[in-house]
Amino acid sequence: MKTALVIMAAGIGSRFGGGIKQLEPVGPNGEIIMDYSIHDAIEAGFNKIVFIIRKDIEADFREVIGDRIEAVCAQRGVEVAYAFQSLDAIPAGNTVPEGRTKPWGTGQAVLTVKDIVKEPFAVINADDYYGKEAFAKLHGFLQNPGADNAYCMAGFILKNTLSENGGVTRGVCKVDGNGYLTDVVETSNIVKTADGAAVEGVAIDAESYVSMNMWGLRPAFMEILEQGFEEFFRTAAKENPLKAEYLLPIYIGQLLREGKVTVQVLETRDKWFGVTYREDKPAVVESFRKLIADGVYSVPLFG
Repeated sequence: MKTALVIMAAGIGSRFGGGIKQLEPVGPNGEIIMDYSIHDAIEAGFNKIVFIIRKDIEADFREVIGDRIEAVCAQRGVEVAYAFQSLDAIPAGNTVPEGRTKPWGTGQAVLTVKDIVKEPFAVINADDYYGKEAFAKLHGFLQNPGADNAYCMAGFILKNTLSENGGVTRGVCKVDGNGYLTDVVETSNIVKTADGAAVEGVAIDAESYVSMNMWGLRPAFMEILEQGFEEFFRTAAKENPLKAEYLLPIYIGQLLREGKVTVQVLETRDKWFGVTYREDKPAVVESFRKLIADGVYSVPLFG
């Protein structure tokens, strides 16, 4: 069965301190984090790659990764496509609020691939390293027949996803005894502590599952997501027109509470890392150096 990997790469990287953080080199031959995600996805069996970007970064994106990955994928029979997230791609009958500068969040980002992705698909962030295990597990789930509303999520352990350089936002998960997600609580400013993790000085369970925006979804989800975006504009976007965001984990959490979908949590013990802050980069470079030394990746990566 054909399966697609959808990579959300339209974020502006405001906390990174300038530059486009998704395009920062971290590997020995100038590889960026996306190179490793695409490598792991193809190795797991995904055979379509879809980049979600903004029009204003298209030239840089194609120069740094897009053209190169298209060549790699052509050799392996893997399709490549692009979708573009923009501020004005909103439900009919609405207008962009005056003063709004940012697009509408990860839920809107995924909606941009509605006419491109017609197969089961995974969604990831461009600037997160997830590890091989998660891609293999998601691909296995998506290859099995399932209900149109039966999804999955890579469940990372909170302590394996924290930054040494500041607070992070994570979707902290509630999971039932059968391994199914019951809720996602978007939690901001989680910091690493000597004992584990805390928010505003209050300790939280560092062994909790968290969502790193790595989902396994089915094509019928697009219609549900579009309906949710229309509802978002009737409610949250009216209440906070300049800052409201239509976030994928928040909306999936809402669907779970309403009993409209199921999400199986696929545990991964791999250590997540990413470039949230500019100070994160040296640690990410060192992490890839160690993975290469341990034989997880070769040099050149796609050799």
